[in-house]
Amino acid sequence: MTDKQPNLGIDGYPRKKQDDEKISQDVLALFNTPSGQEVLKYLRSITIDVISGANISDNELRHLEGQRYLVALIIRRMNHATSIKSKDNE
Repeated sequence: MTDKQPNLGIDGYPRKKQDDEKISQDVLALFNTPSGQEVLKYLRSITIDVISGANISDNELRHLEGQRYLVALIIRRMNHATSIKSKDNE
């Protein structure tokens, strides 16, 4: 008997490969517009690009890291969709 491992999506949640690819393609379509790029630039500026000092509390740091995770996930989804497009064009 062969146990098939579930497909883990970019976000670590199990889902069908086709469903995961569709999510990534939708994220790319949303953020790959001029307005989407500006929104992503803004989100990066308030999360990933922020440098916190030593005086940040544990709770504030956890909150910021959660925000950073979401922005990084958007970027990973966009990269995933781009790689899917590249493979389809080969």
